[in-house]
Amino acid sequence: MTYAPIALFTYNRADHTQRAVESLLKNAEAKFSDLFVFSDGPKTPEKKAGVEENRKYIHTISGFKSISIIEREKNWGLANSLIAGITEVINKYGKVIVVEDDLILSPYFLQFMNEGLEKYKDDDRVGTITGFVPPIKNKLPETFFLKYFQCWGWATWKRAWDLLETDARPLLKGLRFKKTKFDVGGGVGNYGNLYCQKVGLVDSWYLRYYASLFLKDKLSLYPGRSMVTNDGLDGTGTHCGVDLVKAFLSDNSHAPIILRNIDVKEDVQSYEVFKSYFLSQLPSKSFKSEFSRFKSFIRRLFFIDCA
Repeated sequence: MTYAPIALFTYNRADHTQRAVESLLKNAEAKFSDLFVFSDGPKTPEKKAGVEENRKYIHTISGFKSISIIEREKNWGLANSLIAGITEVINKYGKVIVVEDDLILSPYFLQFMNEGLEKYKDDDRVGTITGFVPPIKNKLPETFFLKYFQCWGWATWKRAWDLLETDARPLLKGLRFKKTKFDVGGGVGNYGNLYCQKVGLVDSWYLRYYASLFLKDKLSLYPGRSMVTNDGLDGTGTHCGVDLVKAFLSDNSHAPIILRNIDVKEDVQSYEVFKSYFLSQLPSKSFKSEFSRFKSFIRRLFFIDCA
């Protein structure tokens, strides 16, 4: 097996970056993996010290097959930085594992990503490998496919990344009669946020890539247990308070995922479980103010650029 390169995107929180890297190093595959660290520039003078501290740390990283550090002189923003970084790496290697600095990865994360990339590399029906699963109580299959794509720790191939449409307008047009399915039965607000992308209120690579894959009927391979925990939901970021994030806090799997042969089609039962879970987490009408905060969190959750 040829191990996929890892693209790690960082900004101004050295402690989070360090925890993400340390979790990657607990994966046996780390020493065989090329690591590319993309460090965005400060958006404001107040962010400069944090960016510099983070850069001091990333220059101390070791334990990977090779380490390449790309420091942006100016602030590109998460969307531009990630799109450019993934494109750079994937054009050279044909595949990539994508991690952001606020993620804690299971010791079996890289194994699942690499095995999934290898198993489905020639299957055009599969667009991504996803590492994050919400804390759903229902037992899920060991692996399964959904059209819904989560972007906390994931992997893809050049053939799928090339499908990215950066203009939100044709995406919205294509989704016009598919909004409910795109929003997992109304449990998430991706369509509305994509409209915000169109009018310039947000800047999200995730919304555009998910929509691009969705409209091409591409599937995402999921593990039955989460391989990722988001360490950025601790109140130190620019999202809302931690009292609203419990619905998205998953414990990492402490056992490997067994990649068996399964039908390459959306698992209807798993989709219904996801839909029911997301709908159950929406605040009741009696908490309108909380719902407003929840929507703000959802925008942060799905990587609408606020860095």
